[in-house]
Amino acid sequence: MHRRFLFKTLSIAFGIALLLAGLFFDGGIASSVGQQATPASTLSPFERLAKPTLPAQPFQADEGAQAYWLHCLPCHGDRGQGLTLEFRETYPPDEVNCWQSGCHGKRPYENGFTLPTKIPPLIGENTLQKFPNAAVLQSYIFAAMPFWKPGSLEQDDIWKITAFLLRENGLWNAREELNASNAGQVVVHEAEATSTPPPEINSSRAASFWPLLLGPVILILLIVLQRSLRKKSS
Repeated sequence: MHRRFLFKTLSIAFGIALLLAGLFFDGGIASSVGQQATPASTLSPFERLAKPTLPAQPFQADEGAQAYWLHCLPCHGDRGQGLTLEFRETYPPDEVNCWQSGCHGKRPYENGFTLPTKIPPLIGENTLQKFPNAAVLQSYIFAAMPFWKPGSLEQDDIWKITAFLLRENGLWNAREELNASNAGQVVVHEAEATSTPPPEINSSRAASFWPLLLGPVILILLIVLQRSLRKKSS
């Protein structure tokens, strides 16, 4: 009688362990799938370089998309990815190599300028990290952009571009106007803490750790249960 009861208890415990292990492993797989990179755009170069259209009732960020297209896209990419080779290939063949002599290289054309060898992305993970808030970002764009003629943009256009970049990075709801009165409260990048934070546990490692821990715990419970049954039978 006691052996049957012990066998049933062991079977139930083993089934629970397998179920929990499956849940944890499944969670680890799901998290890794969700972090896969978005496929590259299948649009033609003509479509990618076309001027964005405005909705019937545009927000400030919608107008910022057009200002970005006019002033920022040639260097920072149609998706804010920076001046990557993939983006440069949307341009005519004789303009793909921006750094060749006579274009934007060491000896630019008349009234031209030398292009930096690395132009950073503005949209996506780990972008805009040197700007603590929207006010600092707007001030930087006003003082340093566009690269070939800093300070030439109107303040209104800069606010629109700033709102557009924040919206595309998920930092601004874009339903209200971004301006000097509220930009300081819009956080772009959190300052790093001075103390060293505790290391984060990787989700996939945690998924494989918990099932291993459950085995010894269940074994201990079974030993305690077996001893208690022996005491009752004696």
